[in-house]
Amino acid sequence: QLQPVESGGGLAQPGGSLRLTCSASGFTLNYYGIGWFRQAPGEEREGVACISGSEEQYTFYPDSVKGRFIISRDKARNTVYLQMNNLKPEDTAVYYCAVDGVGAIQNMCASPARFSFWGQGTQVTVSS
Repeated sequence: QLQPVESGGGLAQPGGSLRLTCSASGFTLNYYGIGWFRQAPGEEREGVACISGSEEQYTFYPDSVKGRFIISRDKARNTVYLQMNNLKPEDTAVYYCAVDGVGAIQNMCASPARFSFWGQGTQVTVSS
């Protein structure tokens, strides 16, 4: 069973940065569609960045994070990153890595149900 593992969460000040990492032992992530989702208390799970498994490595970001978050893939390290810059208090949430997304990337990122494997999540708190 593919089990993604997230790391890199923590406390950041507004305007600060964090980098989250998604990895999976024993499985290559390199050809899967990968998504980063977040969920705040009382809120629905929201896609914040997705990258396709195709050679083109298409990416998608919702307006809420566009220009601040960057998803990238390091195939040599079998790792996907989420670089989060200019963090805001409203970015506070548990962040999840999701693997094996299907469909067009915008649709994929809008629907958690399109992913087969999920990590346990990592807490990101943005506060002064």
